[in-house]
Amino acid sequence: MNSRRQRLVKRKMSKEEIEFLLGTDLFESCPEEARKILLSSMAAKEVPAGEIFIRQGQPARNFYLIQNGSCLVSFERDGESFPVSRLKSGDLVGEMAILTGEKRNANVQAETDVLLWRISRHEFEQLCLAYPPIRDFLTDIVSSRFAQSKFTTDRIIGKYVIREVLGQGGWSIVYRGLHSALNMPVAIKMLKHNMAMDPDFMERFRSEAGIIAQLNHDNIVRVYDVEHIYKTAFIVMEYLEGVPLDYLVDKTPKIEVSRVMDILMQVASGLDYAHNKGVVHQDIKPANIFIQQGDKARIVDFGLALPIGSVDETGFGGTPYYMAPEQIECEEIDRRTDVYSFGIMAYEMLTGQRPFPQKKVGEVFLAHRTTPVPDSRNLRPDVPADLDGIIQRCTQKNPEERFQDFEQVLGSLGGVASNTGLLSRVIDRKSHKIMNIILTYDGSGQVELNKLVDSFVESAESLGSKVHVSDFEN
Repeated sequence: MNSRRQRLVKRKMSKEEIEFLLGTDLFESCPEEARKILLSSMAAKEVPAGEIFIRQGQPARNFYLIQNGSCLVSFERDGESFPVSRLKSGDLVGEMAILTGEKRNANVQAETDVLLWRISRHEFEQLCLAYPPIRDFLTDIVSSRFAQSKFTTDRIIGKYVIREVLGQGGWSIVYRGLHSALNMPVAIKMLKHNMAMDPDFMERFRSEAGIIAQLNHDNIVRVYDVEHIYKTAFIVMEYLEGVPLDYLVDKTPKIEVSRVMDILMQVASGLDYAHNKGVVHQDIKPANIFIQQGDKARIVDFGLALPIGSVDETGFGGTPYYMAPEQIECEEIDRRTDVYSFGIMAYEMLTGQRPFPQKKVGEVFLAHRTTPVPDSRNLRPDVPADLDGIIQRCTQKNPEERFQDFEQVLGSLGGVASNTGLLSRVIDRKSHKIMNIILTYDGSGQVELNKLVDSFVESAESLGSKVHVSDFEN
């Protein structure tokens, strides 16, 4: 390079330069039409060896892609400089400050003469909004930096510091983190950018996040906080020791019936509470039930919940294998939507198989709309008939024919436990006690008996008890 000062060069790219750029991870993430726009927006920047071209504390308006040469990254503290890493051809430089909107947290110095390609913050943001595939690249950038960065500041989300990855799904990545002031472990769910940058989804997410954070029940994971940074959203939750229910189902093909009943009653109790707060979970499945020591069940992932009576037109809610027909048809959802998914999950817990295991999503959706759930006793004869009856009623295609809420589900589960002798084993697993009362009567005394029951319920609830009343005919 002829000049010993940084130079921004406006010139036509050579064939070799274009080929280099198209082979980088950034361009491979772009659809064909976006690549041309990105190429036309880039400008060459020549930096001589020894020059600092990104300074700690400065605003971030651009980031860079290195074509030739190498750079040294360091940060300053108390007048001293501390080296962190070396960047080479193909690496991005300064992208994290672009994503956070914060000032630069380090200096970047040319170790050799360097040829960079500059991309402005504004132009890149416009491309991300216009071309969803680039959003996946943003997720890759952020998650990679969380794993590799030596800067603690690159892993800070509000009051929390991100540690290692716990798992990921189609829409999110979950990290273990730490409350920096309280030294308390937390789980931090990062929404992938293809979700977070969808304006319809984010509008829904923001409106419901406050409601979800108010849920406080023994069988629901606690949501502590919601943070918006790195062009996405983070849900900060209680950190749970244990295993997801889908792991338990996979490793224990025939879970003891009393154990299934215990877990189902806990999940039903948590969902009953959420519904009474006006929230439909919309994605009940084994992967969203966490089993702690002593078989304590915790419902997780309320991040995609909706208010009762909503119509989810986004297609974001639910998992195909567990979706109620009204979800598939983008019709109004309510308590009964979760009841359907609960029934599908109960079938899988008992049999170790999904009722509709087809591989193609369209075939799964068709089965949910038209095919009755098989009798679980075909695969597991020891399932009580009344318990399979609960599954069948939960999974009726017409919501009017299902249990109308989880109070009814709990009442029916309690009846099965009592009638089959499973109640004592269920009680033994729980941290609180259950009193089961069965009244038999003929129709002539129903009015007076209803008054008596109402009085009993009122008195019991005044003592802090939760009472479930169900009618059975024999």
